Amino acid sequence: MMAAPIESLLNEICESEDPIEELKSLRTAVLATPVSGLRQVVSGARLEIIFGLLNTNDKEQIEVCVEILSRVLQALEPIQLAQNYKTALQSGLNHPNDSVKVLTLTQIGRVAGHADGVTQMLNSAEILRDVIQCISVERIAVAKEAIAALSKLSNTKAGLDALFRSDLLNKLKDVMLTSDIIRYRVYELIVELSTVSPVSLGYCANSGLISQMLEELTGDDVLVRATAIEMVTSLAQSQHGRQYLAQQGIMDKISNMIIAAESDPFSSLYLPGLVKFFGSLAIMESPQQVCEKYPVFLEVVFSMVINLDPTLTPVALDTLGVLGSTVEGKQVLQKTGEKLTSALKRMSKVAADGDTELRIRCLEALAQLLTLPAIGCQPWAQQLMMDTPGFMEWVMDRSVGMGKEAKDCKFELVGALLSSSSAQEIFKAHNYLKLKTYLNEGPYYVNAVSSVTTEGAD
Repeated sequence: MMAAPIESLLNEICESEDPIEELKSLRTAVLATPVSGLRQVVSGARLEIIFGLLNTNDKEQIEVCVEILSRVLQALEPIQLAQNYKTALQSGLNHPNDSVKVLTLTQIGRVAGHADGVTQMLNSAEILRDVIQCISVERIAVAKEAIAALSKLSNTKAGLDALFRSDLLNKLKDVMLTSDIIRYRVYELIVELSTVSPVSLGYCANSGLISQMLEELTGDDVLVRATAIEMVTSLAQSQHGRQYLAQQGIMDKISNMIIAAESDPFSSLYLPGLVKFFGSLAIMESPQQVCEKYPVFLEVVFSMVINLDPTLTPVALDTLGVLGSTVEGKQVLQKTGEKLTSALKRMSKVAADGDTELRIRCLEALAQLLTLPAIGCQPWAQQLMMDTPGFMEWVMDRSVGMGKEAKDCKFELVGALLSSSSAQEIFKAHNYLKLKTYLNEGPYYVNAVSSVTTEGAD
């Protein structure tokens, strides 16, 4: 419905020597039109008119043009932007006005997040070069948007290869000290690049940026320290990332940081991050190995649960829940004996009369601690089964009347029973062998001997 006025206003702007009033009218029109409605208008519209009007020293005109383009360009598909407005985008990257740079980088970020758009973008080495150049500008908003665009570009192999061929890593080193926000963004991008593959991790490690990030773990600025811990936890999400951190001795360093935190009055700012790191590591590797190698981890988690603290306790509850969500984690926690008992008593009390958020966290953690996918591998459950008259006969019965689902369930139960080291002792040798035979024969085995005997009897 607004197509005609917008087209008409574009014509008026084209013919005017001082089009600021017409631009304001166009701004009103495009802001009043839904993006879906704009899509019909802008596909054939002469947006180069508006791009051209950015080439002025008139700040008001630039501001209005940026507002118009910010709205209108949302209606274009990323591939349309890459194909039809590549020259305009490149000009925007070199514009002296920061708001134009930010607008352009936002649109390039959209293109970079689109598979076909990446190909178009990488055909122009100048655009990539200019985006990287924007990282080193003094304005934080521009640098942040440039890093965000490069982050999206790194999600494709072609984009990642192009970034490593470019001068990106050196540029990132140049801007590290611009501000804490930029430093955070740079670390975020480096971690994102590093987690893609061992090769990309190698590139980033060779640049010295990862070493610099790891040094921040024990720096004087506790807020930067907290940021570094968050980044290291993200890097540990990949197996090659964990291997690299282990080689650098980071797990031991973080364990020592937990020990030292007890005497640091500012530790509440970064201690939750240290606990999250080991909690995440335990789930990805092995709860038993991590908790045995770094015993201070569990000690501080129990302490944080018992000594209620609005900053520390929620993280400790979440960590206990995550650890207790696996059978191995439950076994590790059970071995702590009285420490777990004390923590559970405290959690029960908080769940009953604590504040709302802590009550919810306690209940969620308790649910994870008490939930088991199949109790068949638990010794106490196996003993109950064995003590139930007729249990073994029921398990071994392959009645033809059983449906597929029942056979699958029974087969799964036998597998769970045999997966436990306690099964042989509890079920005794002859029953244990029967169960193993059942498992080896599969869920749908039919006793051929019985059917031959039946036929002979007839």
